[in-house]
Amino acid sequence: MNDTHTPRFGIRTLRLLAVALTGLLAVAGCSVDQNSQDAGKPTIRLAYQSFPSGDLVVKNNGWLEEALPDYNIRWTKFDSGADVNTAFVAGEVDFGAIGSSPVARGLSAPLNIPYQVAFVLDVAGDNEALVARDGTGIETVADLRGRKVGTAFASTAHYSLLAALGQAGVGADEVQLIDLQPQASLAAWERGDIDAVYTWLPTLDQLRESGTTLVSSRELATAGKPTLDLGVVATAFATEHPEAVDAWRRVQARALDTIANDPDAAASAVAAEIGITEEEAANQLSQGVFLSPAELTSPEWLGTEDAVGSLAVNLQAASQFLAEQNQIDAAPPLETFQDAIYVKGLPDVLDE
Repeated sequence: MNDTHTPRFGIRTLRLLAVALTGLLAVAGCSVDQNSQDAGKPTIRLAYQSFPSGDLVVKNNGWLEEALPDYNIRWTKFDSGADVNTAFVAGEVDFGAIGSSPVARGLSAPLNIPYQVAFVLDVAGDNEALVARDGTGIETVADLRGRKVGTAFASTAHYSLLAALGQAGVGADEVQLIDLQPQASLAAWERGDIDAVYTWLPTLDQLRESGTTLVSSRELATAGKPTLDLGVVATAFATEHPEAVDAWRRVQARALDTIANDPDAAASAVAAEIGITEEEAANQLSQGVFLSPAELTSPEWLGTEDAVGSLAVNLQAASQFLAEQNQIDAAPPLETFQDAIYVKGLPDVLDE
């Protein structure tokens, strides 16, 4: 657990992981929403995470079920982007909510996951941050030398943590990096087993109650290391069911509109999904950066069929950083990421 680098998987290992995940999903019924499943309909399988986003607004309101009545809709909760990537490797999901760093990893060797980015759920702001536990004497990122720092490996938080360390002149080998999912990091924090954690909401707010924020993803974005939460779709699914992808993008855009224009309704939906108060949900939503449909199709983000946006450049930059940190062997060429941006029908789909 104290390795400074995320393990790189071989093909045999990936297959074993896929088999293991398939078995895990089969028994983890409490994490899978299978309401109103009709054996006569095809099933769309969605991987979601519990960070505050429009994806939770869509799920809570049943908008995708309304938009696609001829499909079963199955939502499965995952704890991190690394787990979502493993699910795609196993062929267990069609859509996924996942951070930009694991997407950059997923599109790189050895994973080479055949999926495409079809939506930007949010741009990380104060909803992801590095927090030091009170009583440790840690006041700056530089103070982390020799300390135990938890984060979910291969996540956007992991990427941001490495960026923050680099910015402070601290080598990854000068810190004891521990691979911990959000809830596991909270438990380790409460036991006093770790000194700092880089993670996301809602766990982040719990850590802040007895900790001090050293740096947020909003600050790192200003310094040129932005991270995002993305909506991805399996390439094969998008090819076979483009109308379903269009419906999914439309309800995601509706959720962004709700966050912007009816924040109380958005907070109510997120609160119900995460199990927090509406006030807490509103506060957590306020910490993220949510794009408008017009911004989504701008050159800075997804772009259009005529010109893929700079999100591809962002993902390649993330992969280059991961390669520099020995997290992957090498960054793929820009074309790999441009081909992985799903812009079919944009912006017309979002205007409907």
